Amino acid sequence: MARINQVSPDAADGRARELLDEVKGRLGLVPNMTRAMASSPAVLDGYLQFAGALSQGTLPARVREQVALAVAEANGCDYCLAAHSAVGGMVGLTAEQVRDARRGNAVDPKADALIRFALRVLDARGRVDDVDLDEVRRAGFGDAAIAEVVANVALHVFTNYFNLAADTDLDFPPAAALRPELATPTR
Repeated sequence: MARINQVSPDAADGRARELLDEVKGRLGLVPNMTRAMASSPAVLDGYLQFAGALSQGTLPARVREQVALAVAEANGCDYCLAAHSAVGGMVGLTAEQVRDARRGNAVDPKADALIRFALRVLDARGRVDDVDLDEVRRAGFGDAAIAEVVANVALHVFTNYFNLAADTDLDFPPAAALRPELATPTR
């Protein structure tokens, strides 16, 4: 049961209502996470602005979802795993690609480099070393992609922690459990 009130869009007023209406306009629905964030319009607004800005970056939606899945798996966030498994499918990820991202890798070497870097950023709490950056650059990425991976990790740590603290009710199909031996690798 949710531990932070999930604001009903119909009962919301002021800035919370405006933001929830914006979410519904973009997605066609209002997920429980955004309903809970609406208890503080500043939180919901910050999330929407950050996520919106990153959606305009150089990383394709598929890679952003793969990073989100890897981070959610590492942080044990069932809500985000469910949401990003569903959204991943909507942006063209196969069930195998969703599973692989949760395991911390990808068959595509470019996506694999970014997912591994994202997990390194997460594991090192941002204190990556030159070797980590060189690996991403050898895979063909520049500073824009590196910066966006770091930003996406930060965004997803926020949503993971928010949903874990809030115990947000699932409104997406639950993500399939991974076998323990397939858990996210650490470096």
